[in-house]
Amino acid sequence: MNIGVISNRYAKALYQYAAEGQCEKQVYREMMTLADSYLQVPALRKALDNPLLSVAEKTDLLCNACGGKVSPQTKRFFMLVLTEHREKFMQFMAVAYIDLYRKKHNILIGRLITAIPVSKEIEDRMRAMIVKGTQATVEFETQVEPSIEGGFILDVDFNRLDASVATQFKRVHRQFMEKNRRIV
Repeated sequence: MNIGVISNRYAKALYQYAAEGQCEKQVYREMMTLADSYLQVPALRKALDNPLLSVAEKTDLLCNACGGKVSPQTKRFFMLVLTEHREKFMQFMAVAYIDLYRKKHNILIGRLITAIPVSKEIEDRMRAMIVKGTQATVEFETQVEPSIEGGFILDVDFNRLDASVATQFKRVHRQFMEKNRRIV
C-alpha cells in the first residue's frame, strides 16, 4: 500500500479522534514536535524499527519525542499505530496530520528571508499584509540569508515574492548577456 494513503488515513482518524476530545490544537503541537524530532534525531526512526523494543517502550519513546507529557488521544494513537506495526509511517502520519490541521483551520505558512535581521515591527507588518490579502491565519518565521545581498524574499504557502538584490542582479545580467549574443 502507498505511504501517502496510509499516512493520510491515520492522520484523518487522529484528527477526528482529537476533534471528539476537543484537543486537536494540542495534538497539532505534539505532531509538530514529533515531526521536528524526526528531523533533529535521525536515530528515532531506527529505534522505532527495532523489533527488540516492546510496544510500551516504543510508546514511551514517541511520547518523549513529543515533549514528554502528551494528550491521552495522542498516546492512544501511538499505541494503535504500534500494535498495527505501522511505526515506519509515523513521521509521515505526523506531517499528514499537520497538513490536515492547517487546511481545516485555514493556516498558511509564511517565511520572510532577508539579508539582515528585521525588527519585530517590520515582521508584524508583513504578517498583517499576508493576513489581509489571504484572510487566513499565518504561521510566520524569519530567516537571515546574507547571500541575497538586500531586499527580501517572501514565501507564503507555495507562492514566492522575490524582491532580493541578488535576483535583480541576475535578471539584469541575463538581459545583458542576451543582448550581447544578438550583437555578435
